[in-house]
Amino acid sequence: MSAASAPAPSPTSPPARRVIAVVVLVPLLAALALWAFAWPAARTAPRDLPLGVAGSPAATAGIEEKLSRQEGAFEIHRYADEAAARAAVEDRTVYGAVVVTARGPELLTASAASPVVAQLLQQAVTGQAAADGGQVRIVDVVAAPAADPRGAALNASVLPLAIAGIAAGAAVTLLGLRGVRAALALVGAAALVGVVAAALADSWLGVLTGDWWAEAATLGLSTLAVGAAVAGCAALLGTAGIGAMAFLVMFLGNPFSGAASAPQMLPEPAGTIGQWLPPGAGSTLLRSVAFFDGAAATGPALTLTWWAALGLGAVMLGDALKKRRQGAEPASEPRPALVG
Repeated sequence: MSAASAPAPSPTSPPARRVIAVVVLVPLLAALALWAFAWPAARTAPRDLPLGVAGSPAATAGIEEKLSRQEGAFEIHRYADEAAARAAVEDRTVYGAVVVTARGPELLTASAASPVVAQLLQQAVTGQAAADGGQVRIVDVVAAPAADPRGAALNASVLPLAIAGIAAGAAVTLLGLRGVRAALALVGAAALVGVVAAALADSWLGVLTGDWWAEAATLGLSTLAVGAAVAGCAALLGTAGIGAMAFLVMFLGNPFSGAASAPQMLPEPAGTIGQWLPPGAGSTLLRSVAFFDGAAATGPALTLTWWAALGLGAVMLGDALKKRRQGAEPASEPRPALVG
């Protein structure tokens, strides 16, 4: 057959379909990324933010009434006196507390929990007091470290830890490690990341001020939760599992973590979803161990542990299933040669 009579390539041939896929998928991913990162940032506002009010019912009635005007903004917790309110702030039950004393109103904050929330509370409470012709005394009960007063370093740690976890899970998969060897590699890499990150953030930069080993364990567990999930998903789904988990962690876990402000400052259900994913749970746990002596650490620690355990379990399960499939395949035996 001559070249002139050869059939023309179909407009929907495989190369054409690949071009169409790239043209469509890239803008779609860009739109998803912009939505995931821009939507929470554009809708940042308090939503049922835990706030304490301390004092006698008669003295605090006016303050509670003014706070309730901001419908849905605050979740009011009532305390008998300043000591109880201060303990609630230190235990991370509330982000701050308005205390009515004989000297006048006092605002207890915890900039270590969230500098953004502490500033928001100051503006809200002092603005109301100024409108009434009074002044509010500000007390930062748990202050952010002097080396990182705006919490920028802790917020910046979310992405590198996520990338480290994704890289560990992808490396284990692409290098062909399976079963126990894969699990040991993931645990070892995560432990080393935790030690190195704690050395940088605590020993060198001074942006973390808690127990050094607890911080290293938190940073390592955060990395392991992501790495094990990536490797486990890949063990069950193939290399496509790497992309699926990377998408979940980067496009949802990172922007929904609430590390830059607080989970209660994000639009729902972003704040709740973020705390179910490793980046959000990891940043919350890191604040607890670094600044609050481990207060309110149980929930995020369990979340990270479950991610790590399920991911490692998936790695082991994927290896077992592959061995079973290989064992079920009949061995090919050479046919005997025919003698003529």
